[in-house]
Amino acid sequence: MTTWQGRVEGSLDPDVWRFLRVDDAELLPYDCEATAEHARRLAAAGLLTDDELDEAESRLAEIAQDPDGYLESDEDVHSAIERLLGEVGRKIHAGRSRNDQVAAAFRMYVLDACAEAREAIDALALVVLSFAESETETVMPGYTHLQRAQPVTLGHHLLAWVEMLDRDRTRFAAAAEVAAESPLGAGALAGSTLELPPPPGQMRNSIDAVADRDFALDYLYASAVLFTHLSRIGEEIVLWATSEFGFVRLPESAATGSSMMPQKLNPDVAELVRGKAGTVIGRLTGLLATVKGLPLAYDRDLQEDKAPVISTRHETRLALRALTVLVSGLGVDRPRMAKAASDPLLLATDAAEALVRDGVPFRDAHEQVAESVRKGSFKKPRKRAKRGSPGPDGIRDALADARRRFVDNL
Repeated sequence: MTTWQGRVEGSLDPDVWRFLRVDDAELLPYDCEATAEHARRLAAAGLLTDDELDEAESRLAEIAQDPDGYLESDEDVHSAIERLLGEVGRKIHAGRSRNDQVAAAFRMYVLDACAEAREAIDALALVVLSFAESETETVMPGYTHLQRAQPVTLGHHLLAWVEMLDRDRTRFAAAAEVAAESPLGAGALAGSTLELPPPPGQMRNSIDAVADRDFALDYLYASAVLFTHLSRIGEEIVLWATSEFGFVRLPESAATGSSMMPQKLNPDVAELVRGKAGTVIGRLTGLLATVKGLPLAYDRDLQEDKAPVISTRHETRLALRALTVLVSGLGVDRPRMAKAASDPLLLATDAAEALVRDGVPFRDAHEQVAESVRKGSFKKPRKRAKRGSPGPDGIRDALADARRRFVDNL
């Protein structure tokens, strides 16, 4: 029997049942935790005895560890828990609705997903930092428009990856802060006549509490931006591993071969991370489209919030772990990078700035150097000026700063 069947006589058509049912088994431990919190509120109000509270907490702890108790005949995880609680389950729904119940469990799920993402980001960033520390003096071309632009070091380039990841973990922290509020006590939308103590961090408005899915959108947004960064990292690894670039060698532990061409070693991890970025972005836009036209408070459309978040959590975990393995195993062809960076034209800007130091206006200096490039008479400066942050000393300082930022947050 469903939790709402008192109003509906008979049973639903099987096709309707299959359409309405939600696959939310992953919420089981979180809903058990939220239900235990609600049980304590009921006991504090004198609506559960001490023995009933002890029984409820004990059973909920057992249920949380046994996902097999959730059956195909259960409409959702919430009705499954109520059934599994037995007689005390018939009392425990007093003063709440599935509307605030699911919002509470889902917020707990997102909190864990954010913490998990931050931990995996930290692991990847620390691997990239170690990689950068070993390549502080490895010269390579820097690119704009995918054209050789100015010389940099591989360590400096890798630090750009770290900065992207640092911003990503900040976004997940912000999403977690939003998810930490509690909708318990909101009931269906207007609270309850039962005088229950408020939960910690209770949301200010009961209608907003059951209707809000900003926390899920914030998580998906943080994930979408993360995947755009992972995609850019993946794209660079794909390029650098080609014969045309030849800057890095793929580790065999994180690459695959071809079913037809025996010589191939393919950067599948980097490519799939790049491909999944589109999928994660699609989930964000999909949920935005779902919530954009919903009247307050709760609507069954909001059932569609679970699948994109749950799938994204799985793929975030796997992508970050796989990319960590890939980056940690990359080999660097330093002579190949140095040869690519030896192109004299990479110092054209240095030549213009040398003229500026001699008192030539920059626009005139730019035109003089550009003309020498056009005529094929450009010669690199005899003496290179010391660069700022891209130089080895600047990179070491930046690496030390980045490592402090990450280690302090572990």
